[in-house]
Amino acid sequence: MRSFESLTEKEVLALAISLEEDDARIYSDFADGLKESHPSQAAMFLEMQKQEDGHRHRLLELYRARFGEHIPMIRRENVSGFVTRRPVWLVRPLGLKAVQKQAEVMELETISFYEASAKRTTDTGIRLLLGDLIAEERHHAIQAERMGTMQISEDESAHKKRLFLLQIIQPGLAGLMDGSVSTLAPLFAAAFATHHSLQTFQVGMAASVGAGISMGFAEALSDDGTLTGRGHPWARGLVCGAMTALGGLGHTLPYLIPNINTATWVAVIVVLFELGIISWVRHRFMDTPLASAVLQIALGGALVFAAGVLIGSS
Repeated sequence: MRSFESLTEKEVLALAISLEEDDARIYSDFADGLKESHPSQAAMFLEMQKQEDGHRHRLLELYRARFGEHIPMIRRENVSGFVTRRPVWLVRPLGLKAVQKQAEVMELETISFYEASAKRTTDTGIRLLLGDLIAEERHHAIQAERMGTMQISEDESAHKKRLFLLQIIQPGLAGLMDGSVSTLAPLFAAAFATHHSLQTFQVGMAASVGAGISMGFAEALSDDGTLTGRGHPWARGLVCGAMTALGGLGHTLPYLIPNINTATWVAVIVVLFELGIISWVRHRFMDTPLASAVLQIALGGALVFAAGVLIGSS
């Protein structure tokens, strides 16, 4: 690895050409990774890519005029002092904050390199070009800094809402419905069969945890998200499984109350609260009429509750 101080003017220009080429490609990757979720910022990165290509062409013209056609292959990893860059652009989906921070680091590093290079060169033409590039790279740094504060467009807002719906709300709602409704039958069957709070609590815990694990795996294995856009399968599975277990635990915890009758009445109140939340979520995020959502959830819950009471009382 060479030190920066050991580079000749020819090698410094060759390195500058390599840096601009790398930065242009990285900005192109950023634009490609953000085009679906943040089209406005993606367009800015495309413009920055074009400007970096323009910088490279200007450096190439100067290099050819000073040193001819052969350009030595010098990259940042061959010279000590450059910041090691994590391959953020290889990660999908790209996070805007991570991309913005990476762009800021890239621009500040390039500015420092050009400033140090301009101090070392005695060639007036090279010094002049590097001075111009420093000013333009500073503008890029300002753009990257401001990118995170840009107001998102209506299309971006709609896309974010759709992703939130597909990746969080739908699996979470499915889990909450299953946990709140499917565990009613074994829980209340145990309550009416044993008349014992602790035993009922144990049945409810087993049903809730078991349902959470089952629903989590079922959601994770349903699809890998590549075609549906529903996100990472294990992330969806975790959301679905956690909400399933939470839905069951909500009306299981009251059975920590020693008196079975008091515990059952508290559990019924909790069930009504859970069904109300499910109805509101369906109305708020799934565009289901509130009356219809309440009727559907209440009917399903009532049928499962009745089945548990009948089985437990028989």
